Amino acid sequence: MNIVLIGYRGAGKSEVAKLLAKSLKMKSLGVDNEIVKKAGLSIPEIVEKYGWGRFRDMESEVTLQLSQLDNIILDTGGGVIERSENVETLRKNALIFWLQASVDTIVARIESGTERPALTEGKSFTEEVTEVLAQRSPKYAEAAHYKISTDDKDPAQVVAEIVEIWEKNSTCGVTQT
Repeated sequence: MNIVLIGYRGAGKSEVAKLLAKSLKMKSLGVDNEIVKKAGLSIPEIVEKYGWGRFRDMESEVTLQLSQLDNIILDTGGGVIERSENVETLRKNALIFWLQASVDTIVARIESGTERPALTEGKSFTEEVTEVLAQRSPKYAEAAHYKISTDDKDPAQVVAEIVEIWEKNSTCGVTQT
């Protein structure tokens, strides 16, 4: 059984994944990191050279490969839920946690980042986050077994919540759907 972290970029997935890996003595893998390794290009370079469609194809390929592993923590990209086949693949052998953050929190955390190209043209960063988050939130909610707000929490607090849920599910062998 795997732990999968979903949510918008800036919600804390990567940091939480690292801390969870230490806490639970599991391996942590990032979908975006694996795409970059496979392509030999950064995400902005992939999108510039091939477009968002090809990036999403690569994301689906990597998601399928990684979901076949067991006992891992999988840190997904924010858009993994854009394709229902990704969600179906991930749900087969995982508890999925939606790390949720408000627009203000996301903007404060990632506004200066350069690792991802814009998802929408002609909008301010805050407008883009607001629009895309509104579109994705129902998909995150549908995909997740559990939702954890990361607003006003440090990563260790989020990890503690996930560990508690994980251990409860591991003990009784039951997962919430």
